[in-house]
Amino acid sequence: NELYFHQVMVIGHEKGHGEDFRQGGSAKPWGNEKALRYMKMAETEGIPIHFFIFTPGAYPIEDYPGSSQQIARNLYYMAKLKVPTVAFISEGGSGGAEAIGLADKRLMTEKGYYSVISPEGAAAIEAKLKEGRPPRELVEKCARALKLTAKDNLEFGIIDKIIPEPPLGARRKDYEFFKKLRFELIKATDEIILQTRSLKFLRKYVLSKQDTEEFKFFVNWDLDEDEIEILIENRYKKYRKMSQWAVCEPKSVFKTFFDFGHTIGLKFKNEIKYRILKPGHKTFKKFLDELTTESSLLLKPVSDPVKTVYNLIVGKKIKAKMPTPILTEEEITPYTSPLALEDKTVTCPSAEKYGCPDIWVPDLYGEFCGVCPNCGYHFPLEYKWYLNNIFDKNSIKTFNDDIASGNPLEYEGYAEKLKEARERTNLKSALLSFEAKIGGISLVAVMLVGDFRQGTVGVAEGEKFIRAIELAKVTRRPFLALVHTTGGIRINEGTLGLIQMPRCTMAVRDYVDAGGLYIVVYDNNSYAGPIASFLGSAPYQFALKSTRLGFAGPRVIRETTGQDVDPDYHSAENALKRGHIQGIWDRRELRKNLFIALLTMGGKNLYYR
Repeated sequence: NELYFHQVMVIGHEKGHGEDFRQGGSAKPWGNEKALRYMKMAETEGIPIHFFIFTPGAYPIEDYPGSSQQIARNLYYMAKLKVPTVAFISEGGSGGAEAIGLADKRLMTEKGYYSVISPEGAAAIEAKLKEGRPPRELVEKCARALKLTAKDNLEFGIIDKIIPEPPLGARRKDYEFFKKLRFELIKATDEIILQTRSLKFLRKYVLSKQDTEEFKFFVNWDLDEDEIEILIENRYKKYRKMSQWAVCEPKSVFKTFFDFGHTIGLKFKNEIKYRILKPGHKTFKKFLDELTTESSLLLKPVSDPVKTVYNLIVGKKIKAKMPTPILTEEEITPYTSPLALEDKTVTCPSAEKYGCPDIWVPDLYGEFCGVCPNCGYHFPLEYKWYLNNIFDKNSIKTFNDDIASGNPLEYEGYAEKLKEARERTNLKSALLSFEAKIGGISLVAVMLVGDFRQGTVGVAEGEKFIRAIELAKVTRRPFLALVHTTGGIRINEGTLGLIQMPRCTMAVRDYVDAGGLYIVVYDNNSYAGPIASFLGSAPYQFALKSTRLGFAGPRVIRETTGQDVDPDYHSAENALKRGHIQGIWDRRELRKNLFIALLTMGGKNLYYR
């Protein structure tokens, strides 16, 4: 027999006995940064990566580079890693697992678990506990409701294969299990490689039937440039399809054909416009400008004296050739916040510190835009205020409104909560997707609305986000994400909600690489999964003053680390210091700042450049 060697990069969580060793397998931010460093090294060396996931979750601290920031960076980079990746899940907890979990193939142990949150954490939320531990019966109930087993995740399409274990689970000396695991990892890597090859069908079939540990043929793991492109494309398609079966959307044959035709037509129209007509126009204009400049240098000594004399005779003034864009308040929709209708005064939370006088409510929520005129503290406002005070009048056109949050796990009591949220807010999900204009500049935008389930993200929100950013990519428009409030990934949808982290981040990477301008603006409380993925991976992130921003709230940090954090630990100022955001904005200047950003940020790929 001939002996073959394959090189791989192994990246995984180290977990010993007890929480004192490696925080029980919870990676700190610099641990996830180390993982990213060696992903890049594997890419440089051109060797596959095998990820071993064995963590209850990420260690929730904001010290630089920050838990949420680093997980978002990892996901963003893994989206287009140029080498095959295989993830093996033994214990997969929330965002900590996703930090090294975006892979071409995902394997899972038979007795392992993979969940959006621990059963204890879910029970604490369900019981609305602020202190102490939830009752054991509730913990067991949540464990069943979360559907976190390997069998559940395989049925959901979140993992690709289950690796059988001994009756009591795999132990250190279960050599046969690890021999089998080694075989499955190599086989999975072979399958990924063969998917990129043009001549593959016979080998692919034989490999699919292989169940012994003696491989019948050798697969070269080296990839050329074309195969790398196919690898990345296959990865995107794989995650794009995940959880789509759980999307609640009215379907009909007519609508399916109409949507398909509209998408094809839109892509064709914009391909012609931006790949053929606009480049040709730019090339001709560039040539004409250079020709004009060259000829003007020749004619300038003669023409300038003549123009000067003519202007003196007729009294003509020289005007600037470059018009300056102007943003006017008349362009927005007149709007009065319902909060401004109360005839009373309120006290600023910072009054004791800064000596702020009491504020009359009609002034606070009217002229002052919910901002204390003395210290600048930002009071919370309803989401409709932003829609009416940021975008041009009558420019908002919503789309995908019929996509609704569902109950794919059949989580007990969740359907009733969704019904209550729909009736109270008149929304079908926590995410609004719409087209709009700011100062005449057209853009695609999404908004996470805190009124609907605290702005949490599930299958519906993830699907709407992806469709919106894909529209922005096709039409070459800027993409804006407004975060009214988000409480993270919706636990009632389990890993189907959790998988939106890599799904949406891959769409972000695809859009940014295509030359798009992606801007995120945070307000109020913005925490957890969305911040650690598709929001936190934006090149341009800003927060309004008084925003609280981070990976986990003070209570979770206290329960995980045993330490209390300062009251301003999650403040926008601290987020700016650690590099999470690029600036802190005043709500009164939000429209103006966004307009300036649209004019000065982004590349030449945007439609108006």
